[in-house]
Order: sequence, then structure tokens, then C-alpha cells
Amino acid sequence: MIKKYLAYTLRKLGLAGVSDHLRYQLMRLINQKENNTFKKINPLVSLPPDYLMYESFQMNYHKYYAGGHEDAQWIISLAKPYSKLLGIKILDWGCGPARILRHFPSLLRAENEYYGTDYNPATIHWCQQNISGITFSLNNLYPPLPYPDQSFSFIYGVSVLTHLSKEGQKLWSDELYRITTHDGIVILTTHGDAFIEKLTPQEAMTYQNQDLISRRYGKEGHRTYGTFHPPSFIRNIFEAAGFKITQHIQGSKINENYISQDVWILRK
Repeated sequence: MIKKYLAYTLRKLGLAGVSDHLRYQLMRLINQKENNTFKKINPLVSLPPDYLMYESFQMNYHKYYAGGHEDAQWIISLAKPYSKLLGIKILDWGCGPARILRHFPSLLRAENEYYGTDYNPATIHWCQQNISGITFSLNNLYPPLPYPDQSFSFIYGVSVLTHLSKEGQKLWSDELYRITTHDGIVILTTHGDAFIEKLTPQEAMTYQNQDLISRRYGKEGHRTYGTFHPPSFIRNIFEAAGFKITQHIQGSKINENYISQDVWILRK
């Protein structure tokens, strides 16, 4: 409870960026020994610069690499009931430093084509220089993406909507529909009901009235800009875009330090 209100106070004072930078430095120190060990054991693994890694996920090399492999397996398992995942184009929307996407070519057939897109130019530059077998493209914070209509049979975006405004989410729902093939699928994750405990009482009241919560204390798209999604909001904007909601898996509190996000599987 104290941690929640301290974070809220820092955001209100305009110190979210300062707080996040201090947290980054702290995480570097905490993980330094383990990260050095990882590099010694895995000298051939290309790792992004520390802040690029932290900005998109955490500051632990093992969790970035091995955890990315596990998450890639998990996403594939979610998609398999709805797609053969063979001879198709696959897009990681908001790929960051390819934590998940870098493992797809080795987990799936080579006949697929793999693409990643992100709004961070430093991230995309690093991916283009260090990750082979995947086409990476830079996008703007808002659409359009640099792809023709109906380009991808499978798109996924892990914790991307969680850093976008209401306006941005509506625009992106239409754009994802545009680039998805007929009968293609989209898998997205959001901050759902399990995250209510992270909200202030006023935010929780707004959320329970089925309205989106956007903490506009950092730049939109950055980790310090947080968004929380009542399920009805996601249903409304993606059904309005033309998608069918195939499955909604609610997140839950795993332990005191981790809450899983909601998973949405959409079909065009």
C-alpha cells in the first residue's frame, strides 16, 4: 500500500522519469553479478544495451534470453489451436529488443517470414544489427505501419496496449485489423481486473465504471506511461474494428511481486 501511494506521489510531482531512472540503476546493481555470470557462460548471445533491455522488460540477462524463449513457446501454444503457423508472415508488434521474436525462427518452421516493428529507433537499429533472419521496421507512435493491407496471418503484441492512450488504442485496433489477413489471428496482452489493487481508489472507481485508466505521467509508449483496461473496453474497440473475440484469458496475482496480464485472442 505504501509503495503504491509513493509511486503515485512521485508521478503527481512529475518525478516518474527520475524515479524510473533510479530504479534502473538499482536493478543494474542488483543483477550485476548474475548478469556477469550469464555473459561468461553465454559469450555468443547478443544482448541489447542495458537500458534498452530494462525499458522493454527487466534488467536480468537470463530473464531476457531464457525468459524470452519461454514466452515465445507460450505465445506459439496460444496460437496453435487457431493457426497452422506454417508458410505465413508473423509480426511482433512492439517487438522491443526482440526478447521474444528472436526465438521464433528456431521454434517454428523456416518457411515462415518473421517481422518486428517498434517505435524506438535505438531498439530497431540494435535489432537490425544483431538479430538475423527477421525483418525489422521502425514505426511512429501512431499508425500507419509500413505494410500493405492483409500482410500478416499472425500478429502478437505483448504489453503494448499497456502503454498507449485511449486515442492510440482505437487507432491501433483499426490498423491491426487492416494488416491482418482474412481469418488471421492477433494475440494481445493488457492490464485487466487483476491489476485493480495497483490503482488508487479514484482510479479504481473509474475502472469499475468500465473506463480506461491512463497514467499520463511519462511519454506515451514508454514504460512510465501505464494503462489499465476494463475487459469491456477491449471488447468494444476491437469488435468495432471488425475483430471477433475468440478467447479472453484473465490475468491473476501469481505472488506478491507478479501479476499476470490478460490475454486476448482475436480473429479477423
